[in-house]
Amino acid sequence: MKVLAFDTFGTVTDWFTGISGAVRAIVPGVDSAAFAKEWRRRYSPILARVEAGELPWRRLDDLQTETLHDVAALYGISLDDAQARSLVRAWRTIPGWPDAAEGLRHLKRDHIICALSNGTVALLTDMARHNGFPWDVIGGSDLWRHYKPARETYCGLADLLEAEPAEVMMVATHQSDLDAARSFGLRTAFIERPDEWGGDEKDDSGSPDNDFHATDLLDLARQLSGSESAPLG
Repeated sequence: MKVLAFDTFGTVTDWFTGISGAVRAIVPGVDSAAFAKEWRRRYSPILARVEAGELPWRRLDDLQTETLHDVAALYGISLDDAQARSLVRAWRTIPGWPDAAEGLRHLKRDHIICALSNGTVALLTDMARHNGFPWDVIGGSDLWRHYKPARETYCGLADLLEAEPAEVMMVATHQSDLDAARSFGLRTAFIERPDEWGGDEKDDSGSPDNDFHATDLLDLARQLSGSESAPLG
């Protein structure tokens, strides 16, 4: 296997801790946990509207700004431009999970490791610098002007690296991401992130169809180091 492609929001980073903390600092007086979760819930629907052609393609920061103002209105809050910008840019400095940077360094020894995310290259670069993520390649949505789960994202990364889809494994904590990747010929690895939603029960435990199922990135590195000579599955 040549390439490991990683989802970032939730798989490699702890968005809930980062965003709820930013809300607490910038919008005091609101339930920061509930606000962060509501904002995150609006992420996939607006991306789906872009992919369906209902909205023009825009960078993720622009879409996140729109959904942020929608959530603020729900809470009866009016955010000024500086507050909105600070909250949107907080996605660039969300913390990595404790195993993330070390796990990526281990995985990088034998594979090309890539971010494959709906964030832009600039956003993901800032995130990597903040957390010490040692990406070989950053696959931002602005490279393809599409959002996952569009074919252009998964196959676009494979094409960029002159790899066959079967030489790429998508690594994510969201089964829908993995299902889409597999439908386009990629291999898949599910990462458990039970605290992704701040301790709320997560209705996503992975599928037996995945090639790998790991507790974290260090566990995935251990599994891959012992199985590269054998067929996956």
